[in-house]
Amino acid sequence: MIRRARGGEGGTRVTFCLPVDEPAGTVSVVGDFNDWQPGRHTLVRRSNGMRSVAVNVPSGETVRFRYLGENGVWFDDDAADHDGENGLVTG
Repeated sequence: MIRRARGGEGGTRVTFCLPVDEPAGTVSVVGDFNDWQPGRHTLVRRSNGMRSVAVNVPSGETVRFRYLGENGVWFDDDAADHDGENGLVTG
């Protein structure tokens, strides 16, 4: 699940959410907004049974991303638009 909200300095706050146990282990979101660097935006367990991380992106800009799980397993967000292998989200 992806949520958008108004962010600071005219940007958009995009929150990436996954169930706490699926997939098991550590997951980070990797994309244009963090120069595709694994581990910079790791999803954190929340009290509502989800895990999430928020990033700020410029309003109106489309960014590409994927999730990276343990053992180098890449996967996509089914709720996102897609451009080839990458998920797309517009700020």
